[in-house]
Amino acid sequence: MVSPRVLGYLGRAMSHELSAVQQYLTHAGLAKLWGMDEVCEHFRREALEEQEHAERLTNRMLQLGAMPNASQLTPVRAGPSLIELLEADRLLELRAVELYREAAQYCALIGDTEDRALFHGLHDEELTHAREIETWLDRLRREYALAWNR
Repeated sequence: MVSPRVLGYLGRAMSHELSAVQQYLTHAGLAKLWGMDEVCEHFRREALEEQEHAERLTNRMLQLGAMPNASQLTPVRAGPSLIELLEADRLLELRAVELYREAAQYCALIGDTEDRALFHGLHDEELTHAREIETWLDRLRREYALAWNR
């Protein structure tokens, strides 16, 4: 029998991933409007990766006999600069890291190795995203500081 709490984590994860797709596509559109074509393509790739996460979650929920349903999408966070977009994305990724850490720990506690592996893998991927965004933000902030000091 499937734990109702695991199903809850799967549902929250689905909502998160589809919210992330929405946010990354919005950020891609803004970057395109700003003439930042490479940044636009980066955000599009991120949206596709988050969509793949949603697909993995969908498949797992169907295997468990549950109907996938993203019941609550998080509003898109944006801003008037690339730094603000990346800060919003970093927060989005950190929320995913925390959700997947908690879900993986719970699954380990109840001996659910299959869902633990799913959540652990998603955790690691989101943590990598968060670190990449932080590195990008650090570089942009240094460049901005150098430009101001000239």
